[in-house]
Amino acid sequence: MTTHATGTREQWRAAYERQLEAEKDLTRRATALARERQALPWVPVEKQYRFDTTAGRRTLGELFDGRSQLIVRHFMHGPNTPDGCPGCTFETDNLIGAVPHLARRDVTFVLASRSPLPLLTAYKQRMGWDVEWVSSGDSDFDADFFGYMHVPTPHRDYGAGSGSMLDVMELMALSCFALEDGVVHHTYSTYDRGTEALNATWQLLDRAPRGRGEDFSDWPRKRDEYSV
Repeated sequence: MTTHATGTREQWRAAYERQLEAEKDLTRRATALARERQALPWVPVEKQYRFDTTAGRRTLGELFDGRSQLIVRHFMHGPNTPDGCPGCTFETDNLIGAVPHLARRDVTFVLASRSPLPLLTAYKQRMGWDVEWVSSGDSDFDADFFGYMHVPTPHRDYGAGSGSMLDVMELMALSCFALEDGVVHHTYSTYDRGTEALNATWQLLDRAPRGRGEDFSDWPRKRDEYSV
C-alpha cells in the first residue's frame, strides 16, 4: 500500500491548478532573471590565456571558432581529480546534445580542464562525446575565473589558496564570453549548484514521483560504471 497521500481526481485537479500557478510564476521570474543576466556589464579580458587544443595551441579568442559567443564548461579533471569528476561527467552527458544547436545560434561550447590534452581526449573517447575539450594546463584561467565568480556565504565558503575548492577539487563551473570588435569580454560565470539548472536529468527527477531520492552515496556514477 502506498505511503503517499492519495485523493480523488477532483482533489488532484485543485492541487494541480495551484501548483501550475506557482510554476508559471517561477517561469516568469526565470525569464526576468535571464534578461538581468544578459544585462550584466561585459568586462574585457586583458590577460592572454592559451589552451592546448586538437587544432594546436590557441588563445581564448580563437576558441570562439568564428562565432561571437563562447561558453566554457570548467570540468573537474586535473592534478587533483585525475580520473575525472563523476558529477561533471553526469552533467556533461546532459549537455552534449545541445552543442550543434548552440552552434546554430552563434554560440561555441567547449569543455576546459587542467589535465593534459591526451588525457582529456582519451576520456572524451571513452564517454563518446563529440565536443571540443581543451587543456588550460598550468595557466591562471581556472584560478582567475574562480576568483571573479566566488561570493563567500556564511554556510559555504570555498575560500582561496591551499585547501580551497579550486586547490582540492579543481573547478566545476561555467563561464560565458562575447567577442566584439576583436575584443573578448567576460559576460557571466556560475559554479557549483549554479550549473544545476543545466542538467536535464535533475529537472526530470524533480518531476518524477519520488523526486531526486535521498541516497546519494554512490550516485551519480559515470554511465559506463553502473552495474548491469
